[in-house]
Amino acid sequence: MTTRHADKNAFITGAGSGIGRETALRLASEGARVLVTDVNLASADATVALIEAAGGVALSAQVDVRDRAQIAAAVQKAKDAWGSLHLLVNNAGVVTTHSFADLTEDAWDFVVDINLKGQWLVAQEVTKLIAESGGGAVVNLSTVEALVVVTSGTTAQPHYNASKGGVPMLTKALAVELAEKNIRVNCVAPGPIATDFFDLEGVTSPEAFEFMKTRLLVPRIGMPADVASAVSWLLSDEASFVDGIQLPVDGGWLTR
Repeated sequence: MTTRHADKNAFITGAGSGIGRETALRLASEGARVLVTDVNLASADATVALIEAAGGVALSAQVDVRDRAQIAAAVQKAKDAWGSLHLLVNNAGVVTTHSFADLTEDAWDFVVDINLKGQWLVAQEVTKLIAESGGGAVVNLSTVEALVVVTSGTTAQPHYNASKGGVPMLTKALAVELAEKNIRVNCVAPGPIATDFFDLEGVTSPEAFEFMKTRLLVPRIGMPADVASAVSWLLSDEASFVDGIQLPVDGGWLTR
């Protein structure tokens, strides 16, 4: 346990697995009390159990980031338990494997509503309490695909690219509007990370790495802990003069 986030209360979406879970564990290990939210309550509960086993403090709540009422109920749960919120991590995200030609309206709406609209809805509800609590920080999760199209095949996922491309501009707009409330807003853009978000077995296969190493400068696949470290720093007072940026955590992917 460290004290980087001592006496801070954090709200994390999509924290039942992957980068969200690792971020919840990281913030809790650094002293924060964490509200672990996920559309799958059992997964959120499992993250809470891991935090408590390590000596941290956490609560869980079922939250579909498309549902304002669920978001507001989770914010109220944090307020009832701890009286305040200081940190927000907008991590929840999805993708479907649709090319431009076969992309449906339902698939477009599903991905864009969670990846982009969901970040706006969550931020709008959570930052009300952060402002009441004296201010704090927000980190949104983007991806290198906010800037480049990444595909090892013949098609992209245009709805995913478009949804994530909106996150850096949403981040900048929120940074401008929330500055007067003493709330900083930044985003992190992961590159290839070993989670099951896409296909864990595929991402970590020798064939996938052969493709990826043509872009990577750091010769390995990223881990959820790499992203959690960046998120933790941006949320901390160590980054108090950093606002409105997108920070790539990509092993140099965007450099080439």
